[in-house]
Amino acid sequence: MIRKESSEGIGYSVVENDVRHVFASAVPRAGTSLLEQAHDALQTVSAVMEEESTRWSIVKQAVFLKDINQTEACRQIMKDFYGDELPATSYVPQPPCDGKLLSIEALGVGREQGKVEIQRLTERTVIVRHDDISYLHLAHIVPETDAPGVYTRARDAFKKMNAGLVDRGFRYDQVVRTWLYLGDIVGPEGDTQRYKELNRARTDFYRDIHFGASHIPADWGRRVYPASTGIGTEGNDVVMSCIALATNRKDVSFVPLENPLQTSAFDYGQEYSPESPKFARAMAIVAGDYATTLVSGTASITESETRYTGDVEGQTLQTLDNIGALISESNFAAQGQPGVGATLDDLALVRVYIKRQEDYELVRNICECRLGELPTIYAVADVCRPDLLVEIEAISFSQRG
Repeated sequence: MIRKESSEGIGYSVVENDVRHVFASAVPRAGTSLLEQAHDALQTVSAVMEEESTRWSIVKQAVFLKDINQTEACRQIMKDFYGDELPATSYVPQPPCDGKLLSIEALGVGREQGKVEIQRLTERTVIVRHDDISYLHLAHIVPETDAPGVYTRARDAFKKMNAGLVDRGFRYDQVVRTWLYLGDIVGPEGDTQRYKELNRARTDFYRDIHFGASHIPADWGRRVYPASTGIGTEGNDVVMSCIALATNRKDVSFVPLENPLQTSAFDYGQEYSPESPKFARAMAIVAGDYATTLVSGTASITESETRYTGDVEGQTLQTLDNIGALISESNFAAQGQPGVGATLDDLALVRVYIKRQEDYELVRNICECRLGELPTIYAVADVCRPDLLVEIEAISFSQRG
């Protein structure tokens, strides 16, 4: 179901289910300027997409930048390269671990036999429709207010995200995945911490939203939240992105997954944050016999405690174990979805956030050993607890039986 390949500077996977999905990650192999390196990476991604019949079907990309001050220049490069085929693009100020000026992660969706419709609305907004399901990719949402403070700016960004969804005929309760990028994430904010203020803003915004109501079993019995990554960046502001899904299909279920090895993030005690992080460890979308699992940012935590403090090897291995337990067949079966679980072999895309640049080679070696060939982004980023050294997010695909 998943075919994966990688070589120097490029990794990609091809997923064949109802339609073809191609995931690619690229780092430049030539050039010294931003323009030269961007073109090298873009041409590498384009060559993969062309080979897999998704050349002009890239719907979403994330660009990881070494220098936050080059965001606008990079944005113009992307617009010039793609023209009318520009994907929904987020610019993430996280330095690539290999020292390049940028790296790129892209998703292409096949248009074979006219099954897929792609509607490009803005440089931040793309809608993909196939098999009676509509996906909205909403990228690079930044606050519009001039007011300072994480709480105020995050609330404004959430409101802007909601407006972007409503403008396109979606609702916020249809969001299945978010990314919350925050500069100086573990830094102080008054008498508290910036990440805690982000959690307070998210809690207040989510208070009256009932996620996935039409696709969650009526007897679910607990609150549902999207999958999410809250991760540090360069700079001092907040940037958000999301994926929303709308469908009338009766055989589509949302399955919020919690890790049997971990306390649910939304049940954390107040010692971690007065308002606990409101996200699911993963959100699985089960459509017929196919499951797509969006794995939230995952770290070396069991129950609610950080494990292997100061030991990046131990933290990386524990993080991968956590992902394996999260997407396992037994965990799906416990949520009423037998037969659609996955293993680490079923991952199609991975992002690895590493707190310390000097840990890159060791973390990469561990990930390559455990995960094999796989499109992977490695970026330098602070994690939401001072004692966490690594965070990993992923996407897995599986088929019932």
